[in-house]
Parts: sequence; C-alpha cells; structure tokens
Amino acid sequence: MNLLSVLPARCGHFLLESGCHTDLWLTLDAIFVDPEKIAPMIGALADRLRPHGVKGVCGPMLGGAFLAQALANILGTRFYYTELTRTSHDGELFKAEYRLSPELRVRARDDRIAVVDDIISAGSSTRATIAALTAAGASVVAVGTLLVLGDAGMAHFAEQRIPVETLGHHPFNLWTPDGCPLCRDGIPIECP
Repeated sequence: MNLLSVLPARCGHFLLESGCHTDLWLTLDAIFVDPEKIAPMIGALADRLRPHGVKGVCGPMLGGAFLAQALANILGTRFYYTELTRTSHDGELFKAEYRLSPELRVRARDDRIAVVDDIISAGSSTRATIAALTAAGASVVAVGTLLVLGDAGMAHFAEQRIPVETLGHHPFNLWTPDGCPLCRDGIPIECP
C-alpha cells in the first residue's frame, strides 16, 4: 500500500506543530481505522526495528502512539506514549513539549526505546518525545516511521546519530516563518 495515495491531502499555507510552514496538509486521522490494511506496513517497520534490540516502543499521542502500540505488540516489547503539553508560539521553532506520565517515566528508565510516529516531516513531536524519554533515563536507539516527508527530520536525527527506519521518503516543502514564500506573497495561513 502506498500511504500517500490513500491520505486526503490539501494544498495551501499551513503552520505545523514545529512552527515551520508548508504548502501541503495530509489528514492522518484515518491511517489506523482499518488495521488489516495497515498491518503489512507495520510488520515491515517492525522488521526494520528488530535489529536495534528495542525493549520498548514509544510514540507521541495520537498517530505515533497507535503505531507504537501496534509495533510493541508485534515486537513483544513495552509500549509507551507521550502527550503534548506545549506547542510552539509566535514563530518559535521546535518548542513543542511532550511528557510521559509519572508511571511511564519510572518504567522507561534504562529501557532501549524506539521512538515512532506515523509520518515525520520536521520531526517536532518525535524530537519532543525523545527529550521526554531521555529526561526519564531511557536510551533512544532508533526512530521509526511509515513515511518521511522532506529532509529536515532526517537531517536532525542524523546529526544526533539516531538511526531512522522508514518505509518511504517523499519530497516536502518546509519553511521557517521568516523564509516562507507563501508569507512573502501575503497568503494567509489556513486551519487544517
């Protein structure tokens, strides 16, 4: 299954959680509605994560957490999730914060964890999930995703020396607010 072919998409001017702007919005709400259709992709991603020796899988709520739970089930590992507590404001980049509940913080300590998200572009929620796990004393040994959009997230994780396992990569326009051509052209940001 080609994930991009089944996702509703809109062209326009959009603000992402990272604080970056883009001209493409993908509606991810329905990815996990039909588990049978997505199962082969989840199985393929589990096969790519297996060599990293993960003891737990963690994803940001919502899409990443659903993927993490499915992967943990296949891999026979622990399942963790993080919740959004703060988003970027006023042109700040990568200021979103995610947290582990107190009980999950205790359980994650010293675990080898793969952080996963359904789709990664800038990687804001993945970065914030890694920060929460690291603060809890866990070791993040890999990032996993069904699809990477653009190069920003990949570049960041390469810089951090965290391997990324993905089933696909697709070009994606991503701009900082001060470098956004849509802002320069006076095109208003739309609500997804």
